[in-house]
This record gives sequence, structure tokens and C-alpha cells, in this order.
Amino acid sequence: MTTQQQTTIQQQTTTQQTSITQQQQTTILPPPQTSTQQQTATQPQQSTTQPQQSTTQPQQSTTQPQQSTTQPPQSTTQPPQTSTQQQSTTQPQQLTTQQQTSTQQTSQPNTENESGQAQSQENTTNNQQDNGGNSKPSEVMKPPVIPEYCLRLVVNVLTAGECTSNTFKYTLSVIQHLSTLKGAKDVITSELVDRAQSLGNDILDDLDELDRILSKADSGVDVQGVTLAKFSPSSSKQAKLLRVLKTNDYMYSRKQQSSSTSNPQVSLAPTVDPDEVDSSVPRTLDNKNDKLTEDEEKVMKIYDSLNFSELWKKLGGCLTTIQEKSDMIHVATVLLPLIESLMVVCKYVGMTPSTTQNVTSSISSENRESKEELFFTFTEDHRKILNTMVRNNPSLMSGSFSLLVHNPKILEFDNKRNYFNQQLHKRSPVRDHYGTLQLNVRRQYVFEDSFQNLQRRTGDEIKYGKLSVRFYEEEGVDAGGVTREWFQVLARQMFNEDYALFKTSAADRLTYQPNRASGANPEHLLFFKFVGRVIGKAIYDGRLLDAYFTRSFYKHILGKAVDYRDVEAIDLGYYNSLVWMLNNDITHVMDLTFSVETDDFGQKKIIDLKSNGRNILVTEENKREYVTLVTEQKLTLAIKDQIEHFLAGFHEVIPAHLISIFNEQELELLISGMPDIDIDDWKNNTEYQNYTASSPQIQWFWRVVRSFSQEERAKLLQFVTGTSKVPLEGFSALQGVHGVQKFQIHKDFAKPDRLPSAHTCFNQLDIPEYEDYEQLRKQLLLAISEGTTGFGFQ
Repeated sequence: MTTQQQTTIQQQTTTQQTSITQQQQTTILPPPQTSTQQQTATQPQQSTTQPQQSTTQPQQSTTQPQQSTTQPPQSTTQPPQTSTQQQSTTQPQQLTTQQQTSTQQTSQPNTENESGQAQSQENTTNNQQDNGGNSKPSEVMKPPVIPEYCLRLVVNVLTAGECTSNTFKYTLSVIQHLSTLKGAKDVITSELVDRAQSLGNDILDDLDELDRILSKADSGVDVQGVTLAKFSPSSSKQAKLLRVLKTNDYMYSRKQQSSSTSNPQVSLAPTVDPDEVDSSVPRTLDNKNDKLTEDEEKVMKIYDSLNFSELWKKLGGCLTTIQEKSDMIHVATVLLPLIESLMVVCKYVGMTPSTTQNVTSSISSENRESKEELFFTFTEDHRKILNTMVRNNPSLMSGSFSLLVHNPKILEFDNKRNYFNQQLHKRSPVRDHYGTLQLNVRRQYVFEDSFQNLQRRTGDEIKYGKLSVRFYEEEGVDAGGVTREWFQVLARQMFNEDYALFKTSAADRLTYQPNRASGANPEHLLFFKFVGRVIGKAIYDGRLLDAYFTRSFYKHILGKAVDYRDVEAIDLGYYNSLVWMLNNDITHVMDLTFSVETDDFGQKKIIDLKSNGRNILVTEENKREYVTLVTEQKLTLAIKDQIEHFLAGFHEVIPAHLISIFNEQELELLISGMPDIDIDDWKNNTEYQNYTASSPQIQWFWRVVRSFSQEERAKLLQFVTGTSKVPLEGFSALQGVHGVQKFQIHKDFAKPDRLPSAHTCFNQLDIPEYEDYEQLRKQLLLAISEGTTGFGFQ
């Protein structure tokens, strides 16, 4: 290359850089190009396809494509260049080998250059778009490679000294992002499991020491100092254990869904607020066909691998000692992180792994069964402490303690009700879209007018809308009082015999059952749906209704199976026949088939309880099946349409899975409220059979009643009379099957280990001759909790 050529190259380079600077300030559309200029425009792309050859001038090579595509404005002020000049112009970005390529290209026909020019411009445009306007070749993003020991070190933040709430959340976020790397999630999980097991083993000695001190202490004041200090701060071993377990649970949370990306080598981290780790609520399997997700099965397997049996036993021992002492509830509160750890590990108790994936071995299955037994035993044994904790700190039910709703025997009604309202009134994005529900009704036609007003409303409108009621020809602004009165009047009119929707039970005149013959009213099914909506709305708004139903109907609302003992409230004579059949040998005594005969407005009909049932005899061997089928027919199938329409309206307002946390006695209290029970009036209007007022068992009974909470008294009244409602006149007007029937207590001559039993038609309680106050109290509490009535299977 001559000196003159070098000088020319330097001048052209200076001119190109000046042009680039000007083009960054002003964008000018290029004029139409000649075929010769098009050929020149294609040449700068050669430098982009040969970056390795331009090692001596990398900066020029990367900027030349921009110069060549934007240089036409400069060419408008210069005379057209010849082919030789264009070739010379491209020399600064090409080396000797490129000159040869350029010479070959300029010697090709213009038609080929023109056809290739369009493709060349398209490629240039695509490269600029892909690289943000920069023609530098894009680089494939690759995830970083982090050594395994570094991944394990992250867990140290959770277990090293104090770990504040913010530190915990940031650590979760780091682990969340690291888990997206290949193999990192398994490494971190393995380290978390090892740390959890190690911490659990270390806590055993501390619990032994605490139990020794608790046993010697007379009250909570005597338990102070170093022992409690081992459990109190966030640096305690139990606090570390809880953080490790929550982290593991968070990593496999169902809410974490990896985002898809166009780059298969790098996945975006799931977007989940770390605050959600404190409100991890176990998923409810709505039906038997629901299965755990793959991640849920993985975390279940992890929890099954942990050996915490000894830890939970020692924790239970400490809590038992605390229950036996006075004024020690604060000590139980100190152990809250350890109790929460148990809830986290038992999160999936009662849930069934997927049958399509063999992810659990027989050993883990045995561990799960053992864990379930341990969990239910632990929660039942320490029911009092757990309820006190939840009552003092309701927010616990927003997190791991919500698992307690799956064991209906544990949570007391007030805690269930608080949890229910908390879940029912969760903020919904559609909630604010609904305004006021304006109702104008005639007082004497409240039921019909309200039905016409609300029939055209959707379920969400009724659920979220604010009721505003006005009675025709009555003055008054509804600030809540008019709506409350509307509910009271509506509750009375829905039981009006003219509508034929409900009939009173055989046990009393206070409770109602759907009428099998309601079809006499052509709109009866729409009315049942309306009644379901009204009762659901009353529950949602916290309004109490003077509406009491039979126990079997409450079971239908809860989705529970009915029992032959529920027949007593519907047909006392038929119930007594079933009881006799169960307790006696019916061979050659009863001539029954698996069918029933109905009489609807004089039209008789035979209904088979099973296929060809009218030709199958009931025998001693199959009598239990007959009792089950005939109970189902009388209490469910006979009013199937009425129940379905009621539930359709009710579930528009109240979710089925949420209402199911209650039992039938608690559902009545939720709808109708807690009764105001005067124990002295109750006692003064009680009759005794084979006992006297001075009998030790009777004295103990009334002592137990006075020790009961308001809820327990209401459940006792429900257990014996079938309803918690007390007549306005008091217990002297208590209703039975034959009218006024006072409360009765009879001696049960069975063995003292038998539970008390009741006969709701006669307001009768049978109590065995218990040996002491504690035994009577324990057995009575168990009876009203289990809901045992009648004779039962012998």
C-alpha cells in the first residue's frame, strides 16, 4: 500500500467519524439509491460477518454498519462515486482478504446485487432491532455456575445468630432466585433438611431441662431466667428451626410459577412476595378426586423424611405440665415457634398423594400415618392451650395454625367463627363494583316483595351489595335498624304454612324441615333458592335470624351424611322402630322389603331403596344396610330437589368448603346466635328420674353446667333438646313432642364408662352413675362434642 493510499484512508476515516456524529444528532431519510450505490450499501455488512478478521480495528468494524446505512445523507452533497471510488471507501473496514472479496462482488452483474441488496438491508435491520440498534453480534445469556458449597452457605443466614424479619425476607428472595439455576434447588433443599434435623435434635435437651423446671414450679412466676431465655429470642434454636422449615415450604409453594422466556437457557425467577411465607395456608382438597400437585408431593416427602417424633413428644410433655399448673400460659406462648414448626411439618396431614406418581415409598407412607396420628393426638391433648393462643393472637389462623380447621374437634366455636369471617371477607377485586341493594317492600308481603326484588340479581350482587330497606308507607332512613327488622320479619314469613316450604319437626314446634310436599306451590324451588340466598346473606352481613332447623338439614348444608338418629326429629315412631330393629334379632319377626311406600296427596307409590328392592327381604344379616338406605330415603332423597335449590342459592354467597369447618350445632349458633341461658331457671324447671336433686351425680351435673362456657352450655342444650333456642317464657315453656315438656335427667343403669345419651323428643338426658365430678365432666363434654344421641348400635 502506497503512502498516498494510507493518507486517503486516514482522511476517509476522519470523514466517516464526523458523519456518524452528525447522524446521531439528526436523522435524515436517504434518497433513492442507484444500483451502484446499492452495491456499496451491501459491503459494510461483510464486516459484520467477519469480525475475527478485523482484529486491528475493532472499533471501526463495529461502527461501520451504522455509517454505511446512514451515510446516504452525506452522499447528497457529494458527486456520485464510481465503482472504484466505492471500493476504496470500504477499505478502512476491510483488510487485504476483504479487498479481494469486494473486487469479486463488484464484478458481478447488477441484477444479482439488486436481488441481494434487499436481503442485506433486511438482515441489517433485524440485527439492529435485536441489538437495540447496535449491530454488534448478540451474545447468548448463560446462567452463572455457582459451586455447591456456596449454595449451601446461603442457609447460614437463617441459622446464624439474630435474623430479623427483613433479613429473612431478603434471604428468601435470594434463595428464590438461586433455585432457578439447574440443580440449585435440590442442593439448597438438602441443606435445609440437614439443618432442620440437626436443630430438632439440639432442642431435645432444652425441652428436658424446661420440663424439669416446670414440674418443680408452683406457678408461672417460678419459671424465669436462663431456661426461658433459651426459647425466647429470634436467635433461639426453635426460631431457627421454624425459619428453616418455612423456607423449605416457601421454595415449593404452589404460588411460585416460573415465567416462560424466549431464552431456554435462562428462566426468570418466580414473582412472589416473600411476605406470603408467613401466611402459608394449607390447600383444601375439595373432593376425593383432588390430588396434590407435583411440588406438594415433593415437600410432603421431605417432611416425611424428618424424624421429629421424639421432639413432638417432649414438647407435648411440657405443654401437659403447663396445663396442670396455674398461671403458666405465658410459658406456652414462649414455645409458640416450636408449635408452629409442628404445624408446618404436618401441613399435608390427611391429603392423598397422586396415584399417577410413585413418589412415596412404603417407609414414608408409614411415617405419614405415624405423623397423622401424632398430630391429632397432640392437638386434641392440648386443645385448651391451642385455643387460648389463637384467641389471644387471631392472626395465627392466617398462617400455619389454619391447619387446625381440618380437625373439627380442636377449635372452639369463637375461634372457628373468627377464622370463617376472616376468610369470608377477604378483599376481592370485584367487591367494590357493587353498590347499594335498594329494597322497597310491604310489611305484610315482605317475603314475596323481597323475592321479586332479588330474583333478578346475581349472586355477587346479593353477596357484596349493601342492603337498604324501606317499608312502604313507613318513614325512616335505613341506618341498619330497618335492615335488621327486615331480616326478622322475613325469617318469620319464610316458615308461613301458606308457602308450604317447611314443616315443623316431630320433636318440637321450634325447628323446621323442608316439606316433601312443597310442590303444591308451583314456585317452590325458586323460593328455596331465595331462602338459601337470604340465609347466606345474613351470615355474610353478620345478622342473626330467628330460624332454627332440624339437625339433618344442617348436615345437608354442611355436606355431611345423615344418620338414622336424625330420623327422631322427623318421625318419632319410625325412629323407635329402627332402634328396636338394630337392638334385637328380627329373624321371623319383621316382614320388610328394601322399599318404602309414600302417599302424596292420596296417591300412593312404592319406592325401591335398591335395585328390585321390593322383592328383597330384610334379614338379620342385612338390616343395617336397610337402616342406612331408608334413612337416606326419608331425610335426603325425598327432599332432594328442595335441598339442591336451597344450596344453589346459599353457595352463591357462602363457599361450601368454608362453611364445612363447622358442625351442625355450631352452624345453628352461627345462623341464630348464642342463647342467653339462665342456669337457675333451667335448674328450677328440671325433673329427675331415679335421681333426686340431692344425688351426688345431680349436684356434680349443675356444677359442671356452671363451669361451662356460654358455647358449651348452648351445645348441651342442643344435645338434649335438639335446639339451642330457649322459649321467651323460659325453661318452663320448653317444647317436646307432646307440647310443653320440661328438661329431664334420668339415671342410666349401664356401666359408668358409657357416655351420656339424649332423647330430643322428650328433652331427656340419661346419665350413668359416675364415680366423681371429674369423670362426669369429662364424659359430658365428650358427648356434646361428638354429638352422640339415641341408643346407638349395640
